[in-house]
Amino acid sequence: MKERDFLISPSILSADFTQLGDQIQRAEQAGADWIHVDVMDGHFVPNISMGPFIVEACRRATDLPLDVHLMIEKPERYLENFISAGADYLTVHIETCPEMDRILSRIQELGCKAGITLNPATAVDKIEPFLKLADLVLVMSVQPGHSGQSFLSETLPKISWLRNKIDEIKPEVLLEVDGGINPETIRDAYDRGARVFVAASAIFNHPQGIQAGFDSLLERLRG
Repeated sequence: MKERDFLISPSILSADFTQLGDQIQRAEQAGADWIHVDVMDGHFVPNISMGPFIVEACRRATDLPLDVHLMIEKPERYLENFISAGADYLTVHIETCPEMDRILSRIQELGCKAGITLNPATAVDKIEPFLKLADLVLVMSVQPGHSGQSFLSETLPKISWLRNKIDEIKPEVLLEVDGGINPETIRDAYDRGARVFVAASAIFNHPQGIQAGFDSLLERLRG
């Protein structure tokens, strides 16, 4: 049993899609807690990526929780598709959800954990009214849409603010950070209160392989 107070969720955005099942299984063997799936529509963010069929493929490859991040417009249209495909956590953006309370409740009614996230430029207090409804809060520490970007240090105060608000309002909510997470940045995010870490390039593109990439993050958190 893993004895640690944090979770690591490798993002398949940087995986080799010609060997996706094998890459996911290697990440699981390395010690991954979740698998992160970034869904992009080419409208809300400039890139286009995975749909429900990729979530289905991930579900066949692993029993780990699937952490699905919807960077899409009108996410309410697709909740059932992604949940039926195998999502365990489904996270939506405050910028695309004018009825956030209804969407979070609907995700939970469908048997999935509900997450809320915001872009780096969005004021963090916009999500405070919904903390009591959420299971997870995701802080984007890069502009969403592409892997391999540098961590935005100005998001660290957001993590601290959210840690305090979550502890005050609903301590069981998980606080996750995504973007530019590597051995140089993960400890700062942890020290500010994040406990779930999404890493893509640092794991899947490590020159010594997936296990070495994962271990480099663990070493920094345990050091």
